[in-house]
Amino acid sequence: MSTSEPNLLYSDVEQELRASVRQLLADRCPWRSVLDRVSGPGDPAEAADLALWRELAALGVAGLSVAEDLGGAGATARESSVVAEELGRAVAPVPFLGSAVLATSALTALDGREPVRALLADLAAGGRTAALAVPLSTAPGADFPTLVRAEGGTLHGTVPGVADALTADVLVVPAVAADGPGLYLVEADRAVRTPVVSLDQTRPLAEVRLDGAAAVAVASGRRAADALESALVAGAALLAAEQLGAAEWALDTTVAHLKERVQFGRPLGSFQALKHRLADLWVSLSQARAVVRNAAGALADGSPDAPLAAALAQAFVSEVAVRAAEEAVQLHGGTGFTWEYPVHLYLKRAKSSAIALGTADRHRARIAELVDLPPAP
Repeated sequence: MSTSEPNLLYSDVEQELRASVRQLLADRCPWRSVLDRVSGPGDPAEAADLALWRELAALGVAGLSVAEDLGGAGATARESSVVAEELGRAVAPVPFLGSAVLATSALTALDGREPVRALLADLAAGGRTAALAVPLSTAPGADFPTLVRAEGGTLHGTVPGVADALTADVLVVPAVAADGPGLYLVEADRAVRTPVVSLDQTRPLAEVRLDGAAAVAVASGRRAADALESALVAGAALLAAEQLGAAEWALDTTVAHLKERVQFGRPLGSFQALKHRLADLWVSLSQARAVVRNAAGALADGSPDAPLAAALAQAFVSEVAVRAAEEAVQLHGGTGFTWEYPVHLYLKRAKSSAIALGTADRHRARIAELVDLPPAP
């Protein structure tokens, strides 16, 4: 394990990036517009706001981790983590996790040959989006998936619960061939993508069926397995940042509500029992921020402890986010239970994210594996 002390502070550049993203989301993604987008009876793919995604891409969000010579920002996971926090605060229905994190991280872990370079340039510009064709529940450290097999340049198989696949232009597909695992690129319109009913309508899922879809191999063997693992570790760390942002919104909004809501001639926030609940939650959020920043820093520095830091972040923050959303529902009283108010969006995001990329229990088991902790007798 590394003994260097992590830098948990935000740089000036990160704070400026946060301000830009927050302002754009305030203008283009207020909670009322998110409610309108996900509450209708239309196609689940329409829940994703691709117009907003293109505006975020113009700020560099889509290509933060892509090299500058490919049109990206050449930034690190620290900057991506800040963006994830802000997207979590807004429960923004954009393909950040699926495209800019999971798919892009898998591609940037490769050696940058064509057609990977061309695709990364398109993703960074926001002209195309991608999805990593694994179930969203897949945790770092899992065995290489065997749901898809590769035969003679085509792919066959079905992958359930793929995040951001409905709006993707390209699928990055892990598949197993006769000579072992590999990563393949497939034009998304050559797959059958069926919407899956999910708790979180702001992050649409799809079943992806590949019946002889033409594919381009971009990695094989250990390179493919390592690239997939890198993507899952990055996804776990940055999902924790998104969960932190959602939890902060829940706390801030609840505090504001309790300051304004009056009972028995006093603001609800003046009652000691409620103060204690909010204070406990604030402490948990402060701890969550520390582990999120630690995970982002470990990724940014290429630390060998990055898998451990990501597992720690997910094991801790996912439960804090659920508790923050549950407290927001309860402390908003009757308002918190209505569909017309956005608290339920945050509760759904928190609950669904708690089982995305591995449950808290799975990550605790992963921590034990990584530090060689012997099993309980």
